[in-house]
Amino acid sequence: MTYVGASMMAATLRSIGINAEVTPESDEKTLELGGLYTNGEECFPAKVTIGDFLRIIHSPNFDPNKHAFFMPTAEGPCRFGQYAPYLERLLQDLGYDVPVISPTSKNSYGDLAAHEPDVMRRGWWTLVASDVLRKMLLKTRPYEKTPGDADEVFERSLKMINKVLENPKLRGKRRFNAIKDALVKMRDMFRAIPANYTKDRPLIGVVGEIFCRLNTFVNRDAIRKIEALGGEAWISDVSEWIWYTNWSQKDLLKREGKTVSLEMVWALVKNWFQKRDEQKLLEPFKEDFIGYEEPHDIYQEVLKPGWPYLPADGALGEMALSVGKSIYLYEKGADGIIDISPFSCMNGIVSEAVYPAVSRDHDGIPIRTFYFDATSSNMERDLDIFMELARSYQKRKKKVRRYPPWFK
Repeated sequence: MTYVGASMMAATLRSIGINAEVTPESDEKTLELGGLYTNGEECFPAKVTIGDFLRIIHSPNFDPNKHAFFMPTAEGPCRFGQYAPYLERLLQDLGYDVPVISPTSKNSYGDLAAHEPDVMRRGWWTLVASDVLRKMLLKTRPYEKTPGDADEVFERSLKMINKVLENPKLRGKRRFNAIKDALVKMRDMFRAIPANYTKDRPLIGVVGEIFCRLNTFVNRDAIRKIEALGGEAWISDVSEWIWYTNWSQKDLLKREGKTVSLEMVWALVKNWFQKRDEQKLLEPFKEDFIGYEEPHDIYQEVLKPGWPYLPADGALGEMALSVGKSIYLYEKGADGIIDISPFSCMNGIVSEAVYPAVSRDHDGIPIRTFYFDATSSNMERDLDIFMELARSYQKRKKKVRRYPPWFK
């Protein structure tokens, strides 16, 4: 879904002996091939992922006996649950016997541990590291004095961290400490960028469908457009989804009468280790992330505040997260909320239906949904208007935003 996340995860898989590569950057050929094998009723990310995999099949060095595709799946109403089954059927129809690796959110992607016992933990460290690197980029780039400095540090940091992640000799505590050390070096590189940190930029929270909001090809570099219009973006990260699937896994076990079971013990233990490891990796960024803190408890800080609008025990998936995270961002002093979703996305449509009530109950904070498909987007037309609404709200808002100490 993300450039940094996919690159780091591929490096992590290489560390356990899997020759993993990121799909090539999406382009117009992606849309052409994806359009040939979808009928238009699928959401935009389905067309993009199908198109990217078909580009690999059509590449000169493709060998069906030496390739497998990684496409996770999920429970709930979102059509994402059909991506992997459809990809498998399409490959069969085209005459390719290529495996599709498809861990599920039902058990919080526990199937990943089948190949290597500690791959879940390695993957979690990787995911947290990728979220931290993206967060440092987005909180630095709007304030850089020389355009391009933050992007250059971002690329150098990614290469540096990937060297650690793909090292097969690093295991256990040594691996964790090496990742943490690399993150500290990355932090210092970003801190060294000449920047003018002022408090006049509107902070725009970005929620929505996870693939669309994080994939720059799909959303046409929406974050840079926000920055170009004088804003700063706080985008919901990938870790948020993992915390949600952890909560969902435990909730499902309770519904099935397995509150006292080995499955519940495993879920609780995994959650405890993930929380502890995340806190340790984030500890060096305590000062950098003042005012940018992510939720510590996905239920208490995101799902519960959103419950009056979309109860998370019935409204499953990203719709509950988007609404709850919007309220969380309001409490953190955001000046506006943008929901980025694919055209016709159920999560986006349901969330959009309740955003007026959320805005009304939270000082009228502006909330706007932007839909994307292969042909057009209303973002270029309407974003400048939204930013004016955000500036107006910024002057009258009641929630005070906190800043790191170097902000003027």
